[in-house]
Order: sequence, then structure tokens, then C-alpha cells
Amino acid sequence: MFEIKNLTIMVKDRYIVKNLSLTLNKKDKLGIIGEEGNGKSTLLKSILGICEYASITGTINTKNSKVGYLEQSMSNENLNKTVKEFLFESEEDYYNKINDFYKNLEIIKVTDEVLDRKIKTLSGGEKIKIGILKLLINDYDILFLDEPTNDLDIETLLWLESFINKSILPIVFISHDETLLSKAANMILHLEQIKNKTECRHTLLRISYDEYVEKRLNSIRKQTKEAEREKREYNKKLEKLIQVMNKVEYEQNAISRSNPHGAKLLKKKMHSLKSQEKKLNETELTQKPDIEENINFFFENASIPKTKKIIDIKLDELKIENKILSKNINLEIIGNEHICIIGKNGVGKSTLLKLIYNELKTRNDIKVGYMPQDYGVILDNYEYVLDFIAPNKNKDTITLSRMYLGNMNITSDEMTSKISSLSNGTKAKLFLIKFVLDKCNVLILDEPTRNVSPLSNPIIRKVLNEFNGTIISISHDRKYIEEVINKIYILTENGLEKTE
Repeated sequence: MFEIKNLTIMVKDRYIVKNLSLTLNKKDKLGIIGEEGNGKSTLLKSILGICEYASITGTINTKNSKVGYLEQSMSNENLNKTVKEFLFESEEDYYNKINDFYKNLEIIKVTDEVLDRKIKTLSGGEKIKIGILKLLINDYDILFLDEPTNDLDIETLLWLESFINKSILPIVFISHDETLLSKAANMILHLEQIKNKTECRHTLLRISYDEYVEKRLNSIRKQTKEAEREKREYNKKLEKLIQVMNKVEYEQNAISRSNPHGAKLLKKKMHSLKSQEKKLNETELTQKPDIEENINFFFENASIPKTKKIIDIKLDELKIENKILSKNINLEIIGNEHICIIGKNGVGKSTLLKLIYNELKTRNDIKVGYMPQDYGVILDNYEYVLDFIAPNKNKDTITLSRMYLGNMNITSDEMTSKISSLSNGTKAKLFLIKFVLDKCNVLILDEPTRNVSPLSNPIIRKVLNEFNGTIISISHDRKYIEEVINKIYILTENGLEKTE
């Protein structure tokens, strides 16, 4: 149904992919993974012929298939449309599709009252739902989904997972959600930028995500072990050779002028040894794997006493502008609890989290770090990376910051870049580094794992799990909830409910 041959994509002077070939048939579910900024969205846009900033060669054959596309972020043009204008091309189109519309409306859990609202007034999750709804009411042959799980509540996430699994259509989707990848993908395309992000590499395999991760880890272990063995043998040979060369050099210096024959033999021997040294140095050794997800960060001295009261909120009403979102909210957090607030889209989770941050940010007895869902709320106040990470411009702080940035696989070029040019995943890493450097012991996190590669997320979850401070978060990432969180609250119209 769909075929790509020798696809090569270049943005400015950087290759995104070289000579990619693949075929998709009915029921194929291709999960595209890779670190932030590797060009996953660019690949989708290039395939769809809507990428204006890339140089593209190769063959893309949709075989007259009707293609549906869920973009990661809606364009300003679409944001200014009403939901009805976005979903339907005309009144006639609306009446032709009215049955499909109402049938799928209930599945997606969106009320028909939303039809006359501007898309820009919807929550992040509601926007995604409307995008999915448009795919459902049109007769597409193949679907391309760019981060379909972003901002979705868990109920809709489970529906999406089931939909992808049951659909006979080929579906190509980019995702950082490991659970979705594990349960829905039967093919994996991994895009990488290696050698300090100067070269691209892709891996395409017709296997499940879990099989791919296991295969990759086994390959990394094997190559690492082989590289270490070869390096040990090389060092032994080099050490032995240097000892012999030092001995010959000593003998050359000590031999008397009255023994020209001996001197000639020693010179010949040294020439032979140097030839051996040159040959040894030219030996091609197995290199340790060049992998992007090899990130490293940790918190020091970020603990909080278990009995310390962090916050005790009592709200009669949770409102945004004049709209009441929830009532009778009570939330008490003590010590090093790791809590997560879940709930349906638009119920006010981010509003509540921001309120908590505003309540805590002026406290002198704790150090609070805040990662909003919209990074621009904070990052738009800074032009360059180091303006945000090391605002005091202290030389030692800048050196330390660069070390931490490097440990997160952020390149030297990115360290001196404007923040606006970075991917959302890299921006998420900036927040984590900032929390470490500021020695934060209370973290307020709105969807902390949503923009980070599924191969890096396990490391981030491990660090957050071991964090001895307080975490107050919102997330729909099921692995994050399982591995990091010890207390879950559901926000509804009637308040917060603690789950068991």
C-alpha cells in the first residue's frame, strides 16, 4: 500500500536520514523513535510532501492511497478555526459525515457543544482528540500520527492503543510512550544522530518495540565487551613494545663508538620495532557503541524530612477565568512523597499545578523547581541556553553547567544556541539540569517525560524514583506513574480523590 525507496533528507548541512527504504502493508504499525531533534517530525512531513525546509531525494509511492495526518502541533491557521470549520470542509461535508461524527464523538469523549469553540481555546488533550476525530470521520487508507499521546488522558490513551491495534490500516506513529510502543508497534524505525550529532544512522526492523530494545541492549553489551577486550590486548602489546624500545634505546646510548657493527644491529632493530609500533597504531579496534541515550545526571543533597509539611491546600473552587473546573479541593503533601495528579482533559490539572507552584515558590525553607507543560512560560524569558542554566555568569558555574549539559548529550553547538532553536526534548533536559544545579528539593512537573526519547526515559525515571525530595506532578505516562509515583490523585469536577 505504501513504499519508500532510497529516501535521503537533509536540513541545512545535516542529514536526517540516508537511503531509507521501507514498505508498509495492511495492519503494519510502524513506530518511529529517536532522541529529540533527530528529525522524526521532519521525516513525516517529508513523506507527506509538506516539508518546506528540507532537501529531499528518493521515491515515495503512496499508490493512490488517501493519507490522514495528525500533526504534533496545530498550525496557527487551524488554531483560529472553530472545531466545526476544522473538521468539515463545508456544510455539505458536515451533513454527509454527521452520522460518523456523532458515532465517533462518544468514543473520543468530546461533547458536541465544542463544535462552535475556537480550537485555540481547547486544552492540549482536547486538541489532540479533535485531531483524532478528524481522522475517524474521513475514509483514509493510511494514517501518520505525530506524537498522538501528547496530553491525552489515560482513558483516551487506552482507547488510542486499542484503535491502533485493531485497525487494518497501516499506521505510522512517532511516540515517546513506551507502553504504546510496546503494545501497538510491529515495526520499529530508529533515527539516530551519532559522532557528536554529525552523522545520521537509521535502523528499521520488523519486530516489536520490546524485542528491539532487548536486541539493541544485547548488541550494545556485546560490542562494549568486545571493544574493552580489544583495548586491553592493544594496551598489553603496546606496553610490551614500549619496554623493548626503551631497552634498545638505552643500549644505543650506551654502546661505544668502537662497536659500529653492534650499533648498526641496534639501529636495525629499532627500525623494526618502530614499524611494529606503526602497524599496531594502525590496528582498527572495535569502538564502544555510539549511542544517544547514554545520559547521566543525578541529584545531590536534595532530601526533605519525611514529616515536613510541604503544602496544605483547601480550595472551594478551582477556576480558570470565570469557568469553574472543580470544587472542594483538599491536598496535603508532606516529606518526600512522589505524587501524581491524573484526570480527564480540561478538568484543570495544569491550573492546579501552577497554583501549587505559586504557593510554594516564595518559600525560604525549600527550593522549588517547576517544569510547566508549556516550556515557553519560563524559557521565553531567556535567549540563550547558558542564560537559563547559569544566569549569574560565574566562570565555575558555567564550567559545571557545561559538564552537566554534556552528560545529557547536549552538544557544544547546542550549549551556545538560542533556546528557541532547540527541540522540546532538549528543553525538557534543560529543566532537569537546572533543577540539579539549583539543588531543588521540591519538583513540580507537568508531563515531565512527554518530549523525551523512550530510550532515555528509563534513565530519567530511575533518577526521579531515587530523588529524596518531593515530587508533585501531572502525567499520563504509565511507566512514569508505575516507577516514580507512590501516591496518585484523580482530579474530577468534584475535587481530588486519592486512589489506592
